[in-house]
Amino acid sequence: MAITDTGLWIALAYSQGQYHELAKKCLAEFSNRNERLITTCAVMTETCHFLLARTGGDAQLTFIKKYHRRLFDVFELHADHAAKVALIEKYADLPMDLADASLVIQVEHLGYGRILSTDERDFRTYRWKNRKPFENLLFP
Repeated sequence: MAITDTGLWIALAYSQGQYHELAKKCLAEFSNRNERLITTCAVMTETCHFLLARTGGDAQLTFIKKYHRRLFDVFELHADHAAKVALIEKYADLPMDLADASLVIQVEHLGYGRILSTDERDFRTYRWKNRKPFENLLFP
């Protein structure tokens, strides 16, 4: 299973974007291996916001339909995760937003840091369990 960040979904939606082909190829490889993808509700919200603002409703609807078809799972944050959102303070110089913090919390819960993200800088900097680096599968 691999964690997905907003950048992956945006790259898939923008056929002219610099990461579009890379994202398509990586997603096809995961599909061929029947490997599941997982994200967070915060990433879904951020993705829908960017898609709606930049392209209108069609791209947003396509993304939501992918979720409806169960092409990826969603990890839910709970009240006991609230203390970990303090990561936003720790990484304020990047800055870290709620979507990224939710992914760090998700990774700590799942116990592995395999992620698909176009955000190389941040996910090269973030650490889960304070010391473990992410493995960005888009940029091995």
